[in-house]
Amino acid sequence: MFRETLRLMLDNESDIDVVGELGDGAQIQETVARLMPDVIVMDVNMPNVNGIQATSSLLNRFPQVRVVALSGYGHRQFVMEMLDAGATAYVVKSSASKQLVHAICSAAQGRIYLCPEAASTLVEVSRRGSATSLGEHGKQKRLGRRETEVLRLLAQGRSSPQIGEALHISPSTVDVHRRNIMNKLELRTVAELTKYAIRSGLTDM
Repeated sequence: MFRETLRLMLDNESDIDVVGELGDGAQIQETVARLMPDVIVMDVNMPNVNGIQATSSLLNRFPQVRVVALSGYGHRQFVMEMLDAGATAYVVKSSASKQLVHAICSAAQGRIYLCPEAASTLVEVSRRGSATSLGEHGKQKRLGRRETEVLRLLAQGRSSPQIGEALHISPSTVDVHRRNIMNKLELRTVAELTKYAIRSGLTDM
């Protein structure tokens, strides 16, 4: 019933084209290979293969796909594990009708979107210095001035073209800086970059 409601809601959005849906995570890679969607709305609590496992394995094979996590809960464990798996956005079901479209559009543009519950969890964990996969990645390592500017804007959810426009550099140059930052800080995902930026005082989310 919930999935049907979401489908009806998204079908009414002119900027969103729903190309498929699944009831569990077992067939997700096969379906993505066939349909090649830009964004996937992933339920965290799916049968057979849960959303966390499905997201991690999916992005290993299709790193260009953006994942919007959808969960009945904003609990720390679910938020952190989905972001560490590579999700670009996180929305709780209770506010999905108001936030899901925004989350999908943001993810499609490469921007991070966190519902208030997820954002609060990320800020709390980051400021306590106990982020799950950040671990030793929080070591202070030198970034160049331009890399620091790019990191700050990435943590604010800006896309490469938006960052390029703000800094008067090309999007491809932004992508080079992003890779260099992640290599220097030994980070894997934009979520980890965001946590690092919060802990370093570069952004308040």
